[in-house]
Amino acid sequence: MSETLASAELAAISEAERREVEDFLYKEARLADESRYSEWENLVDDDMFYWIPLGEGDYDRSRRVSITADNRSRLANRIKQLNTGARHSQIPPSPMRRLISNIELARRNDAEYQVGYNFVLHEMRIQSTGHLEIWAGRIDLHLRRKQDGLRMFFKRVSLINSQSPLPSIGFIL
Repeated sequence: MSETLASAELAAISEAERREVEDFLYKEARLADESRYSEWENLVDDDMFYWIPLGEGDYDRSRRVSITADNRSRLANRIKQLNTGARHSQIPPSPMRRLISNIELARRNDAEYQVGYNFVLHEMRIQSTGHLEIWAGRIDLHLRRKQDGLRMFFKRVSLINSQSPLPSIGFIL
């Protein structure tokens, strides 16, 4: 999973597949923006790995320090915490909106896609500083076709400022 979209040997996809994947990305972003984490979790497959590495460069998880490195079980616990309403960094939940651009995608095999895109997330920290926080970076996502639709099984969020001091990330990027 360490290869990037540019370095992977991937097959092209049809326009219908492109539209389906783009629709998935927009839905995933909207659910996260609206703090609808249980619905967001329904987009996740059983072997999901959610990763925010520290810094750019070599993306070998075994040799990298991580801001977040959640397997499926840890991600489920994070979502349960967010859904309790007792996660102090998100009481009340931050209003958020993100923009997605420069979407690149290809088919990995008959049932999987690899997607890369840029994002900018605006988070209003109403529960603490009242400051508008801006998160920006690149997301690499792997999707798998299931009987009931697409599911994520890998998400790497590469923040452009990940080597700088960061405020708390009390939500799903």
